Amino acid sequence: MGNVLIVDAANVVGSVPDGWWRDRRGAAERLRDGLAARDGDEEIVLVVEGAARGVGSVPGVRVEAAPGSGDDLIVELAAARVRAGCSVVVVTADRELRERIRAHGARCVGPRAVRPVDRPRRPGVSGSASPRRGS
Repeated sequence: MGNVLIVDAANVVGSVPDGWWRDRRGAAERLRDGLAARDGDEEIVLVVEGAARGVGSVPGVRVEAAPGSGDDLIVELAAARVRAGCSVVVVTADRELRERIRAHGARCVGPRAVRPVDRPRRPGVSGSASPRRGS
């Protein structure tokens, strides 16, 4: 038993228009590395598909490459971990996937749960280059 965080890489990466489409694998690796830096005791699983296949696992983040639909693999992984008695949270904004996940007893949160939200600086406000606190 334990806490499991399953992350829909394609959905989370696609939630911020930062040029990810030019390097899908690189974007998935940056997401993976950000997840690995999280504090917490949960098991983290990053599900990749398509051009992001081939991204490897790192300490703290297991990467699962979907042979077909990433959504199907996410549902399969979540359902299996719930059956094993784990508390499962899936990170995605995909409404259909959220419904499928909840049907198995897992919770869902949006991409902001794992991605920092860059806030534009207001004109005329001085300060550090990073508007985020606690980073």
